[in-house]
Amino acid sequence: MNNPNITNKKVKVLIVDDSALVRDILSKGLSADQGIEVVGTAPDVYIARDLIVKLRPDVLTLDVEMPKMDGIAFLRKLMPQFPLPVVVVSSLTQKGKDVTLQALEAGAVDYVPKPMSNVAEGLMAMITELRTKIKIASTANVSHWKNKKYEQEQESKPNITGSQALSESTDKLIAIGASTGGTEAIRKVVSVLPPNTPGIVIVQHIPSGFSKAFADRLNQVSMMTVREAEDGDRIINGRVLVAPGDYHMTVERSGGRYIVKLNQADKVNGHRPSVDVLFKSVSQYVGTNAYGIILTGMGNDGAQGLKLMKQNGAKTIGQNQATSVVYGMPKVAYDIGAVDIQLPLEEISKKLINQIEYDKKVFEGKQ
Repeated sequence: MNNPNITNKKVKVLIVDDSALVRDILSKGLSADQGIEVVGTAPDVYIARDLIVKLRPDVLTLDVEMPKMDGIAFLRKLMPQFPLPVVVVSSLTQKGKDVTLQALEAGAVDYVPKPMSNVAEGLMAMITELRTKIKIASTANVSHWKNKKYEQEQESKPNITGSQALSESTDKLIAIGASTGGTEAIRKVVSVLPPNTPGIVIVQHIPSGFSKAFADRLNQVSMMTVREAEDGDRIINGRVLVAPGDYHMTVERSGGRYIVKLNQADKVNGHRPSVDVLFKSVSQYVGTNAYGIILTGMGNDGAQGLKLMKQNGAKTIGQNQATSVVYGMPKVAYDIGAVDIQLPLEEISKKLINQIEYDKKVFEGKQ
């Protein structure tokens, strides 16, 4: 499928891996793609640093386990000084899912897991996926990392009190969808929401097995309770449910309650979970009591569902181009009229809080 976000210009790639075998296989596999030019390889991050300055690659592929300095430490030093789209290629994305999320938090755009066995054969098998992710990464906006101070991994939960705390709301629901760059975008939105915020349901395009680690890390920095969704979970104030990888998540009404249902029906827009599947169910069962947010991501998943939500009375917000890592999903949603308002990422939570509070006052006749 052709993607308008990917240009015809060759993407210049620098490969960083301490294994000569891996460097050779990746170099040959990527160079066979007419849209990619491998401009160099490096066995460690110090050589990589010099080659970045010299060769000016469009994208970096980066291993995590390396001598002298590991890939995550390198990312934390690289991104504030020389923001560059990075795709992590590491076996640690299989061994420790938390490592992958640390890499994304440190500035990586995406990741591809190395095979755990039959490395040469496995690497060739993953080349197609890596080619696609490199091309997507080449369109990513990582400029916001410039001069940014790295935030501590274990952030304390923020404290919002007084006028910022939402009044109790029992029948509202917030639906969020994201893809490339979304793990960080979601963290920034959810981490500052008050503990009594209406229930949130999230679809992030993420492989099976990684969604629980993502939910657990999000729970560490949120005042709400965040967990990977299970079939039949109730959506309540103060709870965030993240769709499991490889499962569609829908919202249904059971009596006076909202619950989530999980299924493994066919992929939609190439994804399972799909944002459109979630948003369309929210439009049907929640209607005017819903708030829809579409964040950074490649492609068009979520746009039609968000439009249905808006048509059924939901308030909708889209992330703007300047703060999106990839301005694909929010752009399509905006272009088809699905978005009430576009905002920078850092303003979305405040707008959401104010809108929920305003709607409650209107409902109570105080506005």
